[in-house]
Amino acid sequence: MKLNTKDFETRMDKAISALNSNFDTVRAGQASAAVLNRVTFEYYGSPTPINTMADIRQADSRTLEIKPYDGSTLKAMEKAILASDVGITPANDGTKLRLVFPQPTEERRKELCKQVTKMGEEAKVAVRNIRRDANDLCKKMQKDGEMTEDEGKASEKAVQDLTDKYVKQIDAAVSKKQNDVMAI
Repeated sequence: MKLNTKDFETRMDKAISALNSNFDTVRAGQASAAVLNRVTFEYYGSPTPINTMADIRQADSRTLEIKPYDGSTLKAMEKAILASDVGITPANDGTKLRLVFPQPTEERRKELCKQVTKMGEEAKVAVRNIRRDANDLCKKMQKDGEMTEDEGKASEKAVQDLTDKYVKQIDAAVSKKQNDVMAI
């Protein structure tokens, strides 16, 4: 009986999705509401994502406007953005917040590229951990007599081919994101 690689492929797809989600949070000089995806503020005693409690619009290519549905949350949102890793000080006009994204310097672009590379490495580690889990399962199945040695080798090769495919996808995504960052 050969190992079913569909479960492992699904897990690797999730690793790629997580990487793309992490890339959305990289602030590369253009206004993007995705940088606020992880920012939460205290609302009636529980942490609440800003993007669920405010209208977030792109005023122009470098400016985001955040207009809370409940005006009393404006100060709390401002504090949350200041405390987050967004790295931009919001301008408060009493009814909405403005985030102006500055043009990144060459040094900042290089720093962002390093950040993107690190995210790519984390995704590769996740994919390799999935490969390890699959190989451990192969070995266990061989030991329990559910799989012959030849089937085990074929399964391990299939898992390795799958791993190689996803590592190439990660490398391509990292390269594309780095090019996007440097092109700004």
